[in-house]
Amino acid sequence: MKKLILLLVLSLIITSAFAQTKNFIDQPYIETRAQVDTLVTPDRIYLNILIAEKDTKGKVSVEEFENAMAAKLVSLGIDLKKQLMINDVASNFKKYFLKRQDILKSKAYSLVVYDGLTAGKVIVGLEEIGISNVQFHKTEYSKIDELKLNLKTKAVSKAKREAAALLKPLNQKVGGAIYISDVYNNNNYSMQSRSLVMEVAYDKKFEPIDIEFQKIKVQSEINIKFKIE
Repeated sequence: MKKLILLLVLSLIITSAFAQTKNFIDQPYIETRAQVDTLVTPDRIYLNILIAEKDTKGKVSVEEFENAMAAKLVSLGIDLKKQLMINDVASNFKKYFLKRQDILKSKAYSLVVYDGLTAGKVIVGLEEIGISNVQFHKTEYSKIDELKLNLKTKAVSKAKREAAALLKPLNQKVGGAIYISDVYNNNNYSMQSRSLVMEVAYDKKFEPIDIEFQKIKVQSEINIKFKIE
């Protein structure tokens, strides 16, 4: 008896699922896919800065470089607490223990600035105090999530317009959406360098020009099925 009841329940579940699938397939629909994209200027530019005692053969300590760097960055309007982070501290202890030479330390930092002009001023300013190992790391757009949502909305509207245009010659209208798919894409919305070290060596002081970094492309793609009325 229990087996019979279980079989009846399973039969009802399968019949219900089949009916729902059949109803979805049987109703007339139109499928469209729309993609929209835009270019945005990055507002976060990341620079890697390395200061090392070996650059002056130990004549200038990391601490002296660090203090000089902090003063220079502050003079350029940089908020050290918000924009400067330390990445790594290293010393050649192994070499010291093997050869009994002086310990030469180094420190790596990550600095974020918000426009290309400031990035140029930082590079030139650090070169003036003897720090020339500055590496461009990546750029980002801070409002990327908000922008992607806006593009999705535009993609849906575009898909509906295209569906309406296809149905117009048939004297039919677009009904409600019965299926929506946000087409996944693995876009990395940032621009990264390929170990590009900006070695700056100038004979005279000058002001860097205001140059924009490469724009970031952001796109969204939507696949929708609309009922046909």
